[in-house]
Amino acid sequence: MARVSQEHLDARRRQILAGAARCFARNGFHGTSMQDVLKEVGLSAGAVYRYFAGKDDLIAAIADEAFQYIRHAFAEAAEISPPPTPDVLLGRVVRGVFTGQVYGLERRTCAALIVQVWAESMRNERLAKTLGEGYAGMRAGWAQLVEAYRAAGLLRADVPADDVARTMIATAQGFIAQEALFGGVEPEALENGLRGLMSIDPQRIS
Repeated sequence: MARVSQEHLDARRRQILAGAARCFARNGFHGTSMQDVLKEVGLSAGAVYRYFAGKDDLIAAIADEAFQYIRHAFAEAAEISPPPTPDVLLGRVVRGVFTGQVYGLERRTCAALIVQVWAESMRNERLAKTLGEGYAGMRAGWAQLVEAYRAAGLLRADVPADDVARTMIATAQGFIAQEALFGGVEPEALENGLRGLMSIDPQRIS
């Protein structure tokens, strides 16, 4: 029997995850069965179960891949001197998610899927652990960038790195939630809004 290449295995795994993501975004986690996923991807049960034991595995893998993309964006930014400012970096990350770099989903559908993952983590301990680890990784990534901002003279030394991290993550989460609920959220609005807030001179405020 010919040996299957790792490239083929990776492509098949991604095919399954993309199909599952479409199903979950369309029908919700609890409204989607594994049979729905099999039909969506056009594969046999054996082919899918070779990679994932069930829906919990699929959900956790979808969340983990999204965090991998975000961590990669932070890692790239940390290597640039000076690093991109928060408006540029957050705009880049949100634009990447919204333009389907994670699963090729339409923008609002992708945002809705992310919100569903957040909600599901309230009842699913395994998913909560995956999200918790991803959140910790994003906070660490921002903390690293804060040090780079300070070294470049772009940020005050008395601002706690974790406060910056939590605020930037909350900003991105808010825009994703807006897109899921209402639609029409443009990454440019996030960039422009942050840029405007960053331009405020506190010394001029009495």
